[in-house]
Amino acid sequence: MRTVTSLRTQGISAREACDALDVSSATYYRRQHPQPARAARHPPSPPRALSTAERQHVLEILHSERFVDSSPGQVSATLLDDDQLYLCSPRTMYRILDEAQEVKERRNQCRRPIYKKPELVATRPNQVWTWDLTKLRGPAKWTYYHLYVVLDLFSRLVVAWMLAHRESGELAKDLFSQAYDRQGIEPGQLTVHNDRGSAPTAKSLYQLHADLGVDRSVSRPHVSNDNPYSEAPFKTFKYAPGYPDRFGSYQDSLIWCQAFFPWYNGEHRHSGLTSLTPAVVHEGRGETILVQRHEIMLAAYSAHPERFPNGPPRRAMLPEAVWINPPEDRTQVDVHLANARKVPLLGAVASGDELLSPASTAEDLH
Repeated sequence: MRTVTSLRTQGISAREACDALDVSSATYYRRQHPQPARAARHPPSPPRALSTAERQHVLEILHSERFVDSSPGQVSATLLDDDQLYLCSPRTMYRILDEAQEVKERRNQCRRPIYKKPELVATRPNQVWTWDLTKLRGPAKWTYYHLYVVLDLFSRLVVAWMLAHRESGELAKDLFSQAYDRQGIEPGQLTVHNDRGSAPTAKSLYQLHADLGVDRSVSRPHVSNDNPYSEAPFKTFKYAPGYPDRFGSYQDSLIWCQAFFPWYNGEHRHSGLTSLTPAVVHEGRGETILVQRHEIMLAAYSAHPERFPNGPPRRAMLPEAVWINPPEDRTQVDVHLANARKVPLLGAVASGDELLSPASTAEDLH
């Protein structure tokens, strides 16, 4: 506005000055004659409203020993019947009590405990395993086969699986016993994360973990995203081409699993692993393959740099750490990473059919 005023002193009209500076002329004129600030106006109190003294009197009666445990409706009726006195409506009594912050639920309310959010990190294979169960529909309604899947958090490798007719802590114990032997798990090396289902929280499985020095972690109740890495392969499994709506028998579903999991471990190129297979990452060959890919890309760039408008290709990197619920505090992130890197790496087992574990005996399936 000062620029418009200075132009006007040079003999230029207000409209011409506003047009030259792209300023609204209405805004210019309004600024030349500002309106005085108006004091805030509160709506007047209606004539039927209680005065301050009357409201205080009602509150004192409600606080009296006679009515301290009575509701406003009971107080109003008692005053009318016994004292032939009317002070105000029960609704007005409620408003007076609410202004004094004295309206609340008197009954004991159910207070849910605050569960601690699980915070897990893996910087290499066989540090954190997650596992879960899913149901495969059988030939008839209400018939299911239970698929147990144990996944390595860092490499996404299915380290063990089992198909059974029922959900059982004893079956899960047998599955983990075999998986620990195959992977060479030592005390203090591994943390196992699961939800709060009957099999994952079975006493027999917890006892096995305690005996082998395996730490346990559980999801919070009614929180669906505390175990996302175990849910992901289930979607890949059930959305695979040719997956049937129902399996004709237990043997049919077992054959499907025996074909799927070797493919998932050895051929499925995971987007979260820079398109490497879980087996390659679990065996520690990921960096070698990424270096080889980068060299091929650099050779292609040298031959035809015009085909790379963004410059030389950058080398893809594996994630340094894989998290379940990373903490928001950066200092806590550094603490978790430091503790994870202190755990010694005790050798990962190569992938293959030996990692896949169907139910061992016919007795376990019934």
